[in-house]
Amino acid sequence: MDNDSLKKATKKESENGSSSHGVVSQAKDQKPVKATVLQKDVGLLSGICLIVGTMIGSGIFISPTSVLLYSGAVGPCLLIWTACGVLAMLGALCYAELGTMITKSGGTYAYLMEGFGPLPAYLFSWTIVMVLKPSNLAIITMSFAKYASTPFYPDCTPPVVVTKCLASAAVFVIVSVNCLSVKLASYVQIIFTAAKLFIIVVIVGAGIVLLAQGNTQNFSNAFDGASQSFGAIGLAFFHGLWAYDGWAQLNYITEELKDPHRNLPLAIIIGIPLVSVCYVLVNVAYFTVMTPSELLVSPAVAVTFGDRVLYPLSWIVPLFVLFSTFGSANGSCFTAGRLAYVSGREGHMVKILSYISLKRYTPAPAIIFNGLLAIFYIMPADITTLINYFSFAQWGFNGLTALSLIVMRFTRKDLHRPVKVPIVIPGVMVLVCCYLVLAPIIDNPEVEYLYCASFLLAGLLLYFPFVHMKVKWGRKLMRPITLHLQLLMEVVPPEKTE
Repeated sequence: MDNDSLKKATKKESENGSSSHGVVSQAKDQKPVKATVLQKDVGLLSGICLIVGTMIGSGIFISPTSVLLYSGAVGPCLLIWTACGVLAMLGALCYAELGTMITKSGGTYAYLMEGFGPLPAYLFSWTIVMVLKPSNLAIITMSFAKYASTPFYPDCTPPVVVTKCLASAAVFVIVSVNCLSVKLASYVQIIFTAAKLFIIVVIVGAGIVLLAQGNTQNFSNAFDGASQSFGAIGLAFFHGLWAYDGWAQLNYITEELKDPHRNLPLAIIIGIPLVSVCYVLVNVAYFTVMTPSELLVSPAVAVTFGDRVLYPLSWIVPLFVLFSTFGSANGSCFTAGRLAYVSGREGHMVKILSYISLKRYTPAPAIIFNGLLAIFYIMPADITTLINYFSFAQWGFNGLTALSLIVMRFTRKDLHRPVKVPIVIPGVMVLVCCYLVLAPIIDNPEVEYLYCASFLLAGLLLYFPFVHMKVKWGRKLMRPITLHLQLLMEVVPPEKTE
């Protein structure tokens, strides 16, 4: 691809505008990423697998320590894991009504647009691209690095610089895979999803055997030492809910779901309780071999469990946990790239993010941008800080989405509602989300909340001149930068499809 051809592509893009809705294949034997080719080929079983496969990631292998730390005892720890499943279920039921009422792509973005207008929808788009998705990738790759480095430091915690370098290297590999080929990224995801399901079955099965053998001493006096702190319980929920993240993913493909009026709520009702049961049983399995104090000092809970239960085959636990976290990171990168791509295409982000690779047909600029931000978040923060950071913003938008459901009960009575949940459910979700956002800030203010608020304010500063008013000098400033990046990466804007 020479420079003249790329310049022609840029000229053609500016003539067509920045609201393209797809990519036309430029070679007979190649298939590009088509953001809006929505075929109804996802059935009930596929929907259940999507929910389960997205939710089970690194959280169950890294969050148990933090949930126990903030809850204070075994009993409240297990109750919080169960309550997190119930809360995820309530939130997903709200999304089931919204998804069958507003059958547009975009999930939360579409619901906020319908309920409150473009500004909250833009702030969600801004936050998820700039904060939530990259910090999500950073958290998962740091979990990966923690488990990868632990076997090399059997008597101590791995050095921070080692885990951060490994996490950054993992981001580089994952970004490279996703930029090279959509098929390659899909194959990686399938293989590592099977691995994560295998290790969950192994841990739960071993825990059941140990319980049958009478290893129940850690469940005696299970509520002694329980935390009484209002904010600490909120932080425990933060870390538990991090493991449940992904319960709303099916709403992003509502238009591709067969009979969504039936299959969306059914997939939610089956998938989320299944994950909840798995998570509680995995935590029970941990407590059959580790006391609370031992679990708190374990640098990698699942690895310690494997060393004590599965020796001499204990090596399979860290290996498959690595597979699980790597697969989750790959899926996060894949999704984040598409979200940034759509945001750029709709004019909510810089235009270069909506460009695709001429040779690979991947949204390479968007994927690389997400990877660079993830590395930025890895450098200054540890996993605990990032999870607090992630959950604070995420649950703020979840509460706003639940509130939009209540608002539209009165302002959009004309909309058809195939699924209609009792209004008390979104009401409970709004209250719980307010608690999750405000309790930790009131109890123990931390700097990461200020960072998150700063990002939101920065979004407002950019929204009015560049999105709402569409100032011309901003476009003139970005045009040469876009052209040079386009030439460097050999990417072109998507073309319209009829």
